Amino acid sequence: MTASQTFTARRLAAAALSAAALVGAAALPAAADGSGPRGPQVEISKVQYDAPGHGSRSNRSLNEEWVQITNSGRDSVNLDDWTLSNRQGRVYTFHHLRLNGHSTVRVHTGVGRDTYRDVYQDRRNFVWDDRKDTATLRNDHRRVVDTISWDARHHGDDGRGHGDNRGHGSDRGHGDNHGGGPGHGHR
Repeated sequence: MTASQTFTARRLAAAALSAAALVGAAALPAAADGSGPRGPQVEISKVQYDAPGHGSRSNRSLNEEWVQITNSGRDSVNLDDWTLSNRQGRVYTFHHLRLNGHSTVRVHTGVGRDTYRDVYQDRRNFVWDDRKDTATLRNDHRRVVDTISWDARHHGDDGRGHGDNRGHGSDRGHGDNHGGGPGHGHR
């Protein structure tokens, strides 16, 4: 091979490698570059910790106290054995509940019939402290997925916004996508 042929071969090889790199980059899914969503994202999206009205312990009043859990991802998440707890250690365990993508479920304190949009802890007393408390959502591996806190006396935050009182666990893992309809449980 002459020097001219070697130079031409190198140019062709470089052009082929450049073209292959461009084609490969174009074929990557959008999420591979880190800019897209990374699967299911489950969070505590809203808390109604102070039931409207005079706070009687009627079932209606208890069910006006709730925590809203939202899956902002596209994929459904199996919430079986996930837990929602307060600072005092009261724990609600989800059973047989799949949260579809872009869906929300409300966890009510009182007694009721579970659906895919509302589940009930079947308690006879309030769970959430009106003045100061923390709601913690854990996955089926007991890893913290999300927390939200409120302290109405000092911060003026009512727990309904995200503010500075919000924390996400380091693991946003999800269930194994088995299971079916609504369920409930508590400890």
